[in-house]
Amino acid sequence: MEKLLFNAALLVIDLQKAIDDPRWALVGPRNNPQAEANVAALLAAWRRDARPIVHIRHDSVEPHSSYRPGGPGHPFKEEARPLPGETVIGKRVNSAFIGTGLDEWLRGRGIATLVVAGVITNNSVEATVRMAGNLGYDVRLVADACFTFARKDRSGRLRTADEVHDLSLANMDGEYATVVDTAAVLG
Repeated sequence: MEKLLFNAALLVIDLQKAIDDPRWALVGPRNNPQAEANVAALLAAWRRDARPIVHIRHDSVEPHSSYRPGGPGHPFKEEARPLPGETVIGKRVNSAFIGTGLDEWLRGRGIATLVVAGVITNNSVEATVRMAGNLGYDVRLVADACFTFARKDRSGRLRTADEVHDLSLANMDGEYATVVDTAAVLG
């Protein structure tokens, strides 16, 4: 692992049971079926070395959201469950920096580099990464530790989850983040 990443905080975004709700895949299936295993590998490495971990939890205020607090989808998925003492920051919108203390928490610890994983690539992950880049953080986005779902574009054409994921990564790579894979982060 490169020296720069050794001091990075790992941000795991919205990896809650809610993401398994069948409503997410109504248009088409998700990509990266190995994403949760990759997140678990990243968490294991960060825990082994006692590096900072931040679990971002979506606390939806929408009445029918699978991410609504108190609902069956609100808890973290098993692979991403925080351990006692790990930081959990709740958010109500797509970016983990809006209306939360994330920026203050990171800056208060002198953290300038972030390694980001989670869901949904083209939603909360992208919003958080763009904001982090704009705030001056050096961001490494772990492409195979994120996933999304198929979507129809504005003309009604179905785009596969891989297409949506790849375009979102392309939007961020180079300007807001450096896109990497799990093996590169752990290697």
